[in-house]
Amino acid sequence: MFSYISESWAELKKVRWPSRKELTSYTLVVVFTVVLMTIYFWVLDIGISSLVEAII
Repeated sequence: MFSYISESWAELKKVRWPSRKELTSYTLVVVFTVVLMTIYFWVLDIGISSLVEAII
């Protein structure tokens, strides 16, 4: 168990953690992408609903 924890800690020291500026920009990209995908699927859902309603 101790070996596992020490090896995990050693691996975490090798990680290049993003700076605050990089983290902020990555977060904004993710939020923007999620908003765009939400709008896309919302419009697609409205379109398909209208099509089904027209058929029925």
